[in-house]
Amino acid sequence: MSLLVVDASVAAKWFTDEPDRDAALEILDEAHTLHAPDFFLVEMDNLFGKWVRRRLVTHAEGDDLRRALRRFPLRYHDFGPLLDPAWEIAVGTGRSLYDCLYVALAAVLDGSVVTADRRLYEGLRNGPLGRNVVWVGDR
Repeated sequence: MSLLVVDASVAAKWFTDEPDRDAALEILDEAHTLHAPDFFLVEMDNLFGKWVRRRLVTHAEGDDLRRALRRFPLRYHDFGPLLDPAWEIAVGTGRSLYDCLYVALAAVLDGSVVTADRRLYEGLRNGPLGRNVVWVGDR
């Protein structure tokens, strides 16, 4: 069983028809334990709200998306204890603190963050944190 930290770029693919959607859905297989920092829900709600504002989905559909996400098999972790390691990663790599919270969680749990964020992946894959980041399509 593999331990994966899922970022919002991957979770968004669970609800859209875009490249690497099938790979993102495969992550939901029971062979993986899925984790995320608790602010992941805020990120996803923000995304669903954007879809409502852009009229890509109705308000009711946005509510349905929010409820559906909360039924996915993710284990949530308090982001507070991750702030210091995420800060060090962000300062050292030039990545955003938000992204580095996912990476810090993966490092703490000795797993990998699965991402569809090309800048994050390319920025870390050849460095010391490369073992903690994987492209969604490479799973």
